[in-house]
Amino acid sequence: MSSALTDLCRYPIVQAPMAGGASCPQLAAAVSDAGGLGFLAAGYKTADGMYQEVKQIRGLTGQPFGVNLFMPQPNTADPAAVGVYRQQLAGEAAWYETPLGDPDSGRDDGYEAKLAILLDDPVPVVSFTFGCPTREVLDSFAKAGTFTVVTVTTPEEAQAAQWAGADAVCVQGIEAGGHQGTHRDDPAADGSGIGLLSLIGLVRETVQLPVIAAGGLMRGSQIAAVLAAGASAAQLGTAFLVCPESGANVLHKQAMTNPLFVRTELTRAFSGRPARGLVNRFMREHGPYAPAAYPQVHHLTSSLRKAAAKAGDPQGMALWAGQGHRMARELPAGQLVEVLAAELDSARAALALGGA
Repeated sequence: MSSALTDLCRYPIVQAPMAGGASCPQLAAAVSDAGGLGFLAAGYKTADGMYQEVKQIRGLTGQPFGVNLFMPQPNTADPAAVGVYRQQLAGEAAWYETPLGDPDSGRDDGYEAKLAILLDDPVPVVSFTFGCPTREVLDSFAKAGTFTVVTVTTPEEAQAAQWAGADAVCVQGIEAGGHQGTHRDDPAADGSGIGLLSLIGLVRETVQLPVIAAGGLMRGSQIAAVLAAGASAAQLGTAFLVCPESGANVLHKQAMTNPLFVRTELTRAFSGRPARGLVNRFMREHGPYAPAAYPQVHHLTSSLRKAAAKAGDPQGMALWAGQGHRMARELPAGQLVEVLAAELDSARAALALGGA
C-alpha cells in the first residue's frame, strides 16, 4: 500500500460511499473503528445535511473517514425524451398514488457549498464521482491536508485524475453495484465497461497513482486478488449494504440474498445514468426506454421509489447491487471487517505456500 493510504487504515479495506442512505455515520464509524476506512456519501444530501453527518461521525469515532461528492453534471439531456419518459411513467404514478418528481430539481448536487464546508473544516479523505475536479480544487484539498480520490472507469479517466493532481484513483470495474462513475455519460458506450482485474492492469500501466479497486468484491480472497493485481486497497459496497448499521431499506437488504432476484443488470430506468441493480419489474418494464438524462430521471422517479418502499414493494425500488450480491453476509460492520481481514490473511498465506 502507499504510505498515505496505510496511514488511513489498518487494513486495505474501504467501505464504499453508497448514496441514498446506506452509508450513514453509524456504518462508516463502525468500519473505521474496526481498521477499515469508512465513507459517508454526500450525494443527494444538502450541504447542511452532509455537515451534520460529518459532525455525527466525529462523535462516533476518532479514526479517519472519507466523504464522497458527486460532480456537477453538464446539461446534455434532451427535454423531449424526458417528457416522453414522464408519460411512460404515468401508470406508475397512478399505481403508487404519488406525483412524479420535478426533473429540473438541480444538476450540481450542492457541489460548491459542500466544497466550501469540507475546505473550511477538513476531513481526512474526500473522493469524487461522475467526473474529475479541477486542479485548483484538488490543490486546495492538498493544502488542507485532505487525501483526494477520483473514481475512474477507464485508463483515460485515470490519466485525467493524475493530471489534475488527485492522490489516488478508485478504479471501478463493470461488476460494481450502483452507478458507474464514468466522467462522461455516453449512451453509445453502454455495456462496454471493463472488468475490474483487467482495468487495474490497464490503469497501473497508465498512471503512477495508488489504486483502490472496486467492483463485485465480497470476500477476503477477492481482496487478495486485486492486491496481487496491483491495487493498494479494495473498496466494497454491497458487502456492507446488509450490515445492521447500514441505513439501506430493509427490503433492499433482504433482496440481496432473496432467490426471487437472480441477477443484476446495468439500467438507466431509475436515474437516467447506467447503474447496476437487481433486475425487478420496474427495471424490466422501463429500462429499455429510459433516456440518458441524469439527474433529471433520478428526480423524476424519486417519489415512485419512495412510495414503493413505503408500500413494501421491492419491485418498484432501485435495488442497487454488485455482481457478487448472493455472497452478502449479514454481519455487524466491525465483525465483517475482521472476517474479511482474516480471509485476506489466509489467501495471502495460501499464495505464499503455493509459491514456496
